[in-house]
Amino acid sequence: MVQVCLNGPRGAADGAVVPLTPEALAESAAAAVAAGATDIHVHPKTPCGSDSLSPRVLAPTLEAIRALVSVPVGVTTGAWAEPDPAARLERIRSWTVLPDHASVNWHEPGAEELAAALIDRGVGVEAGIWSGTDGAARFAKSPLGPAVLRVLAEVTDTSPDTAQDTARALLSDLGTAPHGRPVLLHGEDGGAWPVLRLAGQLGLATRIGLEDTLLLPDGEPALSNAQLVSAGLVQYESARHSS
Repeated sequence: MVQVCLNGPRGAADGAVVPLTPEALAESAAAAVAAGATDIHVHPKTPCGSDSLSPRVLAPTLEAIRALVSVPVGVTTGAWAEPDPAARLERIRSWTVLPDHASVNWHEPGAEELAAALIDRGVGVEAGIWSGTDGAARFAKSPLGPAVLRVLAEVTDTSPDTAQDTARALLSDLGTAPHGRPVLLHGEDGGAWPVLRLAGQLGLATRIGLEDTLLLPDGEPALSNAQLVSAGLVQYESARHSS
């Protein structure tokens, strides 16, 4: 499985290739799926470009994407979109159009309650376990562990020289098949491509897209999410067959 992460917290300052509006996100998603992506992760944006959990922002984004693709679509619930845990929980409960899944960062305050609310609403939970946090330890003790859709092993080390080592340490902290759930391993910025190749070597699901990197493996600027997905599949398969 290769998920495409369409935009993340990036904004207009990161260049015109980053899709922000529902229409741009839908077109980018369709092209990425045509290139081989089998799942979508998106950060719905307000008109000013900020991440939002508001149903008035979420609904048109999901509807626009689903009008063009049939693969699962997931969203963020990151604390930066709504810092107050209680308010974040209310946002989730007020959604009028539901994503197929949503990522929950396990090191953030209120993660357990948020995940439980999503599961109650029939939304799959991607348990985001970031390197450099206590997320893995918290998740290991979570009674919700067996109920999540999958674990996102998120490597925040952006150095191409050390990101793979950080990824291996994170996977070790998580253990083999944490709570019996599948693992999606990915990196970001300078660590994005080394960690994607490690995922290929290990046979783990991964993701790529403009959220994780603006650059192709050769360092050239990416022109689209579809271009990143195409390059990602080549890198992944090459690493898988060379392992």
